[in-house]
Amino acid sequence: MFQALVEFFGTLSREWALECMKDLLMINIKGNLQIIVQVAKEYCEQLGIDACIKLFEQFKSYDGLYFFLGSYLSSSEDPDIHFKYIEAAARTGQIKEVERVTRESNFYDPEKTKNFLMDAKLPDARPLINVCDRFGFVPDLTHYLYTNNMLRYIEGYVQKVNPGNAPLVVGQLLDDECPEDFIKGLILSVRSLLPVEPLVAECEKRNRLRLLTQFLEHLVSEGSQDVHVHNALGKIIIESNNNPEHFLTTNPYYDSRVVGKYCEKRDPTLAVVAYRRGQCDDELINVTNKNSLFKLQARYVVERMDGDLWDKVLNPDNEFRRQLIDQVVSTALPESKSPEQVSAAVKAFMTADLPHELIELLEKIVLQNSAFSGNFNLQNLLILTAIKADPSRVMDYINRLDNFDGPAVGEVAVEAQLYEEAFAIFKKFNLNVQAVNVLLDNIRDINRAVEFAFRVEEDAVWSQVAKAQLREGLVSDAIESFIRADDATQFLDVIHAAEDADVYHDLVKYLLMVRQKTKEPKVDSELIYAYAKIDRLGDIEEFILMPNVANLPNVGDRLYDAALYEAAKIIFAFISNWAKLASTLIKLNQFQGAVDAARKANSAKTWKEVCFACVDAEEFRLAQICGLNIIVQVAFASLFCCACLYFF
Repeated sequence: MFQALVEFFGTLSREWALECMKDLLMINIKGNLQIIVQVAKEYCEQLGIDACIKLFEQFKSYDGLYFFLGSYLSSSEDPDIHFKYIEAAARTGQIKEVERVTRESNFYDPEKTKNFLMDAKLPDARPLINVCDRFGFVPDLTHYLYTNNMLRYIEGYVQKVNPGNAPLVVGQLLDDECPEDFIKGLILSVRSLLPVEPLVAECEKRNRLRLLTQFLEHLVSEGSQDVHVHNALGKIIIESNNNPEHFLTTNPYYDSRVVGKYCEKRDPTLAVVAYRRGQCDDELINVTNKNSLFKLQARYVVERMDGDLWDKVLNPDNEFRRQLIDQVVSTALPESKSPEQVSAAVKAFMTADLPHELIELLEKIVLQNSAFSGNFNLQNLLILTAIKADPSRVMDYINRLDNFDGPAVGEVAVEAQLYEEAFAIFKKFNLNVQAVNVLLDNIRDINRAVEFAFRVEEDAVWSQVAKAQLREGLVSDAIESFIRADDATQFLDVIHAAEDADVYHDLVKYLLMVRQKTKEPKVDSELIYAYAKIDRLGDIEEFILMPNVANLPNVGDRLYDAALYEAAKIIFAFISNWAKLASTLIKLNQFQGAVDAARKANSAKTWKEVCFACVDAEEFRLAQICGLNIIVQVAFASLFCCACLYFF
């Protein structure tokens, strides 16, 4: 009978079939529902699924909908069919089916289904949990469960279904002003399964981080090195002001950027500590600039010793450069005990071409009582930088500093035409030759050079002074200086200059000194000549009797040519040059001596010279003697010629 009735509906038109189905439901919905459901299943395509659904809904027959749609659910992707099936199952108490479909189906409308289930207030929250967990309605789920006092479902969801969404649950519970004890217990119940970072974010944006203290401490005690755990714990310590600096400097696991950023609005100095620990250069520079913490910035930059960081802070485009430099100069570097830090800072200032600022810096660490006051390289750099950038400071530095490279720095000062400063440097380092050369060659003050030479009393200094005096034509002074210098090396120049200046007295003193150092014919010869020029004939006589290397024949001729006949007489007599001696005695009008010398010379030429001189002087007796000797010389010569002709 049942099957025949179902088949009968197959013979009817769509409209008649729907009308008959409607009448049967109207007459006895409970008794006829099974037949109508079976007809709808059999002839769904002819009748239309929407028409069938509408028919069941018209009579609020959720049982009919449930049985009818259940046969099509697996083959349908229509969201409306899936939703109506869930709705029908829920309204007919088929909770397990609702839970299954909400868990397995991918085609129902999540928002619509969520709202329905919330309105339905099912005693079992698992279907709603499925929908909200799958489609991201966790805050809505949490709010629903909490407001409906379904706390065990909250615990079940967090502990068994999806611990990863616990942060969202906690966030919503905080919004709903749930008691902290419940939230803490919930968190601790899934301790190691909780994602810490989002949990911290949810609590932090509600300013409830302290809620996590116990949870985080448990994780740390269990050996957790999770950066998010330590970040959160650090934030709590900072928020509670529980010795935060100790945590920031000793904890090795937190993220300096994250914790530093958290500190910025609360205590910028703590942000600096965090950023310094992580070498977060840009962040530290920004926070110190923003809060005018230039002393901390300067200390950090000095400690970092990073060239790129120095380049950044000393860049002309940095509007805070001056404030940083002031703190580097006044605080950071004077506090430093590290040569490497000082070296890096100095190099950075040089690279940035900041000579005046570099001078400020070096003054602070070199001129004041710092660990680097006596540093050789820094003292050199201070003076050299001042020579280049601020010459007015150089002399003061020279007077105050002692441990710099005097020779090298002095030469640089000369090249920079800082002659007084160069003189002071050379003088300070007892480089007296270089010092006097500056006076002579650069300052061109011979008087000061002489005064300096008297003060230092060094042979080499006197020698330089003497050469300069000689160049300037101060021959007597030069000779005196050469004597003080005990310098015999320039004797040729001195002799020439002394003769030109006619200062033979001085020359004698000089040549006597030279003779003690060298054996030169020129020296001994010039000494005899100088004696002659100053009429010290006795000294000549003594000199030629002593060992000497004078070229006496040349000296004699020179004296004769210079009309220094008395001196020439001594020389010619000593060397037995009787002919020259006779000529010299004629010049001296010593005719008897001339006759005696001619007799020793025994030369017709000499006899003739003396004879004529005697005649001119009306010394006829002596002339007669000369004449007789001339006749004898001529007769002998004739006899000799005849003998030669006879024998040959």
